Amino acid sequence: MKHLRQDSFSPLTLGLFALVTAATLVFCVCTGSVSIPLSETVRVFARALSGRAQENTSAASIILNVRLPRVLCVLLTGSSLALCGASMQGLLKNSLADGSTLGVSTGASLGAALAIALGITLPGIPFAGTMVMAILFAFLSLIIILTLAYRLDYSLSTNTIILLGVIFSMFVSSILSLVITFASDKVKNIVFWTMGSLAGSSYLNALVLFLVLLICGTILLSLSRELNAFAIGESNARTIGVNVRRTKLIVLITVSVLIGVCVSIGGSIGFVGLVTPHMVRLITGPNHKRLMPACLFGGGTFLMLCDLVARVLLRPLELPIGVVTSLIGAVVFVVIYAKARR
Repeated sequence: MKHLRQDSFSPLTLGLFALVTAATLVFCVCTGSVSIPLSETVRVFARALSGRAQENTSAASIILNVRLPRVLCVLLTGSSLALCGASMQGLLKNSLADGSTLGVSTGASLGAALAIALGITLPGIPFAGTMVMAILFAFLSLIIILTLAYRLDYSLSTNTIILLGVIFSMFVSSILSLVITFASDKVKNIVFWTMGSLAGSSYLNALVLFLVLLICGTILLSLSRELNAFAIGESNARTIGVNVRRTKLIVLITVSVLIGVCVSIGGSIGFVGLVTPHMVRLITGPNHKRLMPACLFGGGTFLMLCDLVARVLLRPLELPIGVVTSLIGAVVFVVIYAKARR
């Protein structure tokens, strides 16, 4: 029991992570093209939580109808992508791995781009067509990659999966370029979406992200012991009773679902799943029982700050959030890699 307590977070540590994330959320809601005082933001939140009628002010409208649903979606997307990155890095024993290593993210992007180009929708839910296509293509990508890997290497070795994922990503990227070329009047929407953007997010988007993260996140967190075993090698993991093939399949499928939903709502947002686990690992260490819960908070906080930069850097213009994460993530990753080499 003592060993288990040492492996997991203390309530105080979890509370500190949650406090930082909550403070970042409030700060991002306050700040934007129109700055709103903290006291006004707290008053709007208090009225909303107590069920009292809101004052008919522009601040309340901006906070509740525009910024809060967007920031919630950014938080949940960042948490999902960071958790996927930590899971993939642990599974593949590769610090350069993230949720897009298998090409699943690129496949989901292709599905969503096709939905936008062809105008595929489902009645009643505006974004359902894009989401269904993204998840469908994410699953198809996973099936293709795993089938090829199984044919080439029955043991589904890490190197085979990574190599096929890179090749598949390049192939799907070329098809995505063709879709953009022939999309005519939808080109601007698709190009902006492929750069990543959570502008115009709704509470329904946030609810979908929360439910999917709740289900998939619970599954991935429950596999933290198995991912720790992968750190000492697949053969050693087998000797201590880990079902290696079953664990791989569960992690890969769960990550695919999470990425498919995130891509369908926010587009392609890079580097979050790659960089966040590295930054969090400096605080928590490599133990996945600590690392993965911390990535939920760290990923959400990181993406909220990136989204804030995207909103205010060139205001009133807005940068795609994927551009900001790539710029910041690339610099941070180079610094982390240089320190690790030294």
